[in-house]
Amino acid sequence: MTREQKTSKTMTIILWIAQVLLAATFISGGIMKLFYPHELPFPWVKENEILVKLTGILDLLAGIGLVLPTLINIYPKLTIYAAYGTIILMTAASIFHISRGEAKDIGFNVFVAITAVFIVWGLRRKIAFTPEKL
Repeated sequence: MTREQKTSKTMTIILWIAQVLLAATFISGGIMKLFYPHELPFPWVKENEILVKLTGILDLLAGIGLVLPTLINIYPKLTIYAAYGTIILMTAASIFHISRGEAKDIGFNVFVAITAVFIVWGLRRKIAFTPEKL
């Protein structure tokens, strides 16, 4: 096994870990927002039911999109689009929290966005070398 193959295998494992962790986070968050919103500790949840449901649906879609296309190997580029959507969602969430005076609460959003940027970078790099997967 060449050094390049080892690096590629290591990158694949790291990308999968990032994808699965973000997917689990989004899927569990989506389920909580859709089915157990009254148990969430965030003040905005009690103020805007429609936003809770909308973000719950978006969270579920992001979670599924971050793993399913790559897992079943059908148009894996959709995972990249899900990661882009995650970046947009986390940017919107950060703006929302800052507008409410909750800037101290955006650390998680920033971390998720950075992880999604890493997924985009890694998958674009990986897919670029395997055009038959597009």
